[in-house]
Amino acid sequence: MSVLRLNDITMQFGGVVAVNNLSLNVEKGEIVALIGPNGAGKTTAFNVITGVYSPTNGEISFNDSCIISNFPKGNMKKNYRGENLGKYTKTIEYTPDKITKLGIARTFQNIRLFKNLTVFENVLIATHMRSKANLVSAIFRLNYKEEKKNREEALKLLEIVGLSNVKNEIASSLPYGKQRRLEIARALATKPELLLLDEPAAGMNPQETNELTKFIKDIKEKFNLTVFMIEHHMDLVMEISDRIYVLDFGKLIASGTPKEIQNNKRVIEAYLGVENE
Repeated sequence: MSVLRLNDITMQFGGVVAVNNLSLNVEKGEIVALIGPNGAGKTTAFNVITGVYSPTNGEISFNDSCIISNFPKGNMKKNYRGENLGKYTKTIEYTPDKITKLGIARTFQNIRLFKNLTVFENVLIATHMRSKANLVSAIFRLNYKEEKKNREEALKLLEIVGLSNVKNEIASSLPYGKQRRLEIARALATKPELLLLDEPAAGMNPQETNELTKFIKDIKEKFNLTVFMIEHHMDLVMEISDRIYVLDFGKLIASGTPKEIQNNKRVIEAYLGVENE
């Protein structure tokens, strides 16, 4: 079953085509990686999936329901440099909060925590994404049962991810590896079905990367997740990915299993590197 499907996604900024006619799918229960050189359009693709950007053209489906669709209009129609002009004719836009409520959560290349709040508070805030309380019920404490449940869930989640012993620490005081783990825990607190990880191993040393590799495997199983990630650490990518997509200058140049990608001549030349003779 396809959890996420991108059809002909193009993201154009002025005259620059950052993502060019990208089509891919992520099946339920998979760990899929999106790799490529810096500036290849990987994070732009994530921003389109999560509603940060509205694509210039194409559509995105989540669990076989279209959640994002767009096509070039006005001046962009005149200046459009992508493919499939005229193929898509409807506009569907979901805001990032709606997309999160659907079951898609993400982390960022640069860690984005509430740095002056505690570890526990960072996770607790994320549990409110699914709260039913309104302003009145919150003021008069009519939502105390729901709040109690949220606090219990946050504590349980911190225990599962190995951060319960630092729950009262200020987030910015944690070592880098634990900050990254906290950011992932906060994403998990929204109860996603699909977890997007944008360079989760960025800035990590080899030991931290090895620990993260095991951590991603563990949470994938414990939370019954599908994982779609951007990553430059090839050891991590090759060890845990079921399939890999490769972008270069916004264009998909290859897809396949880790072994197929490692042996793909075009990928080697564009990204993995060629040995000097």
